[in-house]
Amino acid sequence: MIDGGLGSCALREPVVAAVVWDALHHFDGARYRLIAWVIMPNHVHALIEQAGGFPLGDIVHAWKSFTAKQANKQLGRTGAFWAPDYFDRFIRDQTHFDVAVHYVHENPVKAGLVARAEEWRWSSACEDAGTAGVPPAY
Repeated sequence: MIDGGLGSCALREPVVAAVVWDALHHFDGARYRLIAWVIMPNHVHALIEQAGGFPLGDIVHAWKSFTAKQANKQLGRTGAFWAPDYFDRFIRDQTHFDVAVHYVHENPVKAGLVARAEEWRWSSACEDAGTAGVPPAY
């Protein structure tokens, strides 16, 4: 369902995607190191390295809580914004790491949104192409 672009696609709204971009980058370098990420129209992938003392559940909760409030405000709506849970994976080795980064970056290509990962402006693949630290224009 998610990969098929079904369900709510509120993240296709640039102002909402920018809220998520800001949240992902806000504690980068403090609570976690943001390695690879992509904001898709209906979901987000983020590969992070946690900093000591910051549990993954707390990090994800902070992202989801803040962005839900801000996104609903931007969209003029109330209620649940994100699915109640999230899916996580423990990276086992360098090969698994490489596969995970590739999966995250290629998500917009797989969904047919762009021809090359670097073309999707809401992605670390785009940042890696020369716009690091600069939120995408909207």
